[in-house]
Amino acid sequence: MSAANTAESADFRGPLDITRAATAVLDAESTVIGWSPAAAELLGYGPAEALGRPLSAFLSVHPVGGAPPVGIEAVAETDASGTPGTAGVPGTTATGIGPPSLVGNEIHVAHARDGRELLVATAMCPLPGGAADRGPGTPDRILVAAEVGELRHWESRLALLQGLATQSPVGLAIYDTDLRLTWCNTAYEREIGQPLAAFRGMRADELYGDGSFVTPGYPQTLDGVMHQVLDTGEPVLDLNFRAQQPSDPGRDHLWSCAYYRLEDAHGHVFGVCEDAFDITDRYRVQERLTLLVEAGRRIGTALDVATTAEEIAEVAVPDFAATVRVDVTRAAVTGETAAVGSPADMSLLRVADRSEPGTATPDPALPDPDPGPGVRGTGPLDSEGAESGQPDAEGAESGQPGESGAASPGDDDRHPYPPVAYPPGSPQHRSLSSGGLVLDEGTLVVPLRAGGGILGLVTFDRGVGADASGRPPAPDRATTFDNGEVALADELAARAAVCIDNARRYTRERTASLALQRQLLPHHLPPQSAVRTAYRYLPADDVTGVGGDWFDVIPLSGTRVGLVVGDVVGHGLQAAATMGRLRTSVRAFAQLDMPPDELLTRLDDLVGQPAEEPPGANGGAVETYDVTTGATCLYAVYDPVSRRCVMARAGHLPPAIVAPDGGVSFPDLPAGPPLGLGGLPFESMEFELPVGSLLALFTDGLIEARDHDIAHGLDTLGRVLGDRSASLEELCDRAVSELVPGGTSADDTALLLVRTRELDAERVAHWELNAEAVSVGRARELATGQLEAWGLEELVFATQLVVSELVTNAVRYAGGPLGLRLIRDRTLVCEVADTGHTSPHLRHSAEDDEGGRGLFIVAQLVQRWGTRYTPTGKTIWTEQALPPADED
Repeated sequence: MSAANTAESADFRGPLDITRAATAVLDAESTVIGWSPAAAELLGYGPAEALGRPLSAFLSVHPVGGAPPVGIEAVAETDASGTPGTAGVPGTTATGIGPPSLVGNEIHVAHARDGRELLVATAMCPLPGGAADRGPGTPDRILVAAEVGELRHWESRLALLQGLATQSPVGLAIYDTDLRLTWCNTAYEREIGQPLAAFRGMRADELYGDGSFVTPGYPQTLDGVMHQVLDTGEPVLDLNFRAQQPSDPGRDHLWSCAYYRLEDAHGHVFGVCEDAFDITDRYRVQERLTLLVEAGRRIGTALDVATTAEEIAEVAVPDFAATVRVDVTRAAVTGETAAVGSPADMSLLRVADRSEPGTATPDPALPDPDPGPGVRGTGPLDSEGAESGQPDAEGAESGQPGESGAASPGDDDRHPYPPVAYPPGSPQHRSLSSGGLVLDEGTLVVPLRAGGGILGLVTFDRGVGADASGRPPAPDRATTFDNGEVALADELAARAAVCIDNARRYTRERTASLALQRQLLPHHLPPQSAVRTAYRYLPADDVTGVGGDWFDVIPLSGTRVGLVVGDVVGHGLQAAATMGRLRTSVRAFAQLDMPPDELLTRLDDLVGQPAEEPPGANGGAVETYDVTTGATCLYAVYDPVSRRCVMARAGHLPPAIVAPDGGVSFPDLPAGPPLGLGGLPFESMEFELPVGSLLALFTDGLIEARDHDIAHGLDTLGRVLGDRSASLEELCDRAVSELVPGGTSADDTALLLVRTRELDAERVAHWELNAEAVSVGRARELATGQLEAWGLEELVFATQLVVSELVTNAVRYAGGPLGLRLIRDRTLVCEVADTGHTSPHLRHSAEDDEGGRGLFIVAQLVQRWGTRYTPTGKTIWTEQALPPADED
């Protein structure tokens, strides 16, 4: 008790205690011969007024029965519930008067001096000796009285103390100043498992020697906390104490403890009281809730099946289970639909296996003898190589292995996750068969269900067997799962299943997107006689791995090559689809041998067409924003014979040109508007490139970033490309590493490096002819002689027919002068130029037609043929395959 409390509040004497109750000494005739100060205070009569008067003058002769008389003050006294203090309480001497604790006491009506009537409880105590021997005025007995309400209040205090000592679930113990146990209640005895007499006088640390406080900021031992309370007098509340209960060894318990110092009425310290309430069950529920919260925070952070499986294992080990194994169906890993068939149809892969250190639980899984066809490295799903946004090959060059692209690492057929199969009767097999969870001693198997199908299994194992070193599990570890833990495991698996299903759907969509990307971008760049190439492609959308930038190297007639790079507004699948449309259109226009400015004009007209489609042209599909309008493009044509390069751009950045001496320049090409905007024409620029010049075509994602402007990016790119000793592949790597650190940027990035070549003069033959009939024979003679000089006698006959037909048509339908050119490259190119602007058309002549079969025969003799328009006329060209021994 605190010294600040009053003596009265610390007084536990009963109201009928003779030392504090209203006391009257009576003789044998019930005459008052003694009157205490308490009696005078209760009734208002002083000793002079009370002595010598009969007791009946102050109390009713007979005990009160039934309801108290009207006007008695006790009627006005109510208990805490608002019920009259004495009414309706059974079990008293006077029926209906007083609480059950008043049994044995009589209740009388007392008459106060001021006219009040009080309801009092009385007790009579006879004095030793016989009443017959005592005459008037001789003490015979003592009467004590107290108000009923005060007695009832005291009785409730006694009931509270009795309840704390015998009925309370809170363990109570009193320790003296030496911290030795002096008293405890029944709940504390149950915790110890012995009666108080067996352990009275023991210290707290002797009773719970292995325990400690887990609440931070306080001493960890019982002695330390109690000494702190004794020294400071400050009570402590809600300290969590963990230990094994003596009556329940082998299982950790957690108590919420409170400590406060005990003092007597004079403020002298005589001990400390401990209140301890076992909150083990509540704490375990809180632990499960915490685990669920942690699972919600940590599971599903990435759209990857393996990562999600690892996350559920990390969350559950070691707090929930000693070992967690996650087996996922191959369909879920590869992004296919969830399995809904029998267990025999479900091929499982072990994607996560985590155990508590020092714990080894038996694994009933067996290696799957038939892992199935088409098992590829789809684990974190091809996070490197081709699926990082780069095409399957780095870009092929003309037989130069040091600058040709490398194959995709996806060619490795090994699967990173081992296939597993479970024998019949195992908990996992039973779970697959039933589709529900299975609890088998310390093993709990929960299926991963989503979308009506099974995605896999999660096995939680408590490790009831010995560990790897043969040691049994810790004695405080639960060896099985209770109902609450089974529900928790089901919830964990349900959350993981949703995340795995999301990852599966993402994998499926990403696989489709990457397949589209690979189809839209070049798989590899075939070797070209005109140029050597290398490239890099980095999409900004690292989620789908696709973007809207593109590049291409297009073989053209006459050993020329078309170089193109473009950028579509936006990212992702829609931008990639738009990019595919533009790339296909550019290739189609390029095959028509259009000059760059005309090609961009045609492409601009094509891009502007979707904007003219009426509403609802998509068949009711959800309308999306148009990413075609505003696309940019740069198109260049390089001729290795003349070393001339013609290029035009539509809102795109100009290329970088590196001269053989290392000088870098960015030509000021006429800037046409982006595609689809219209309004201004496109203009071309032509210039000559020395042999060995380097062209760099790129998109703005390479040189523009948040931390620097375009000018800084162009300077950095020029500095990197100026190194003439580096190969094209090395230049690509350096440019990407310096301009796009980390391999990611806010915009898609495409880089195409082209090093120019020149065809040797001995591989090109050119003649000018007059538009005369005799020129046909002259052309045959010239072509025959050149082919024989090149050692291509096998092609003489076919070439004579081609030259005869093309020169004849030029003489007949066009004007001179005529040009005949033979180029020995990877194919034999034959070109006839004239001043006409009409292109011949291939047709099938009827049986009775006398002519019109010449061009048809030419088409059968050559691989390809076509028409190329020039400022002075047109050129008809053909390509023939070289004999195998003469192919470069």
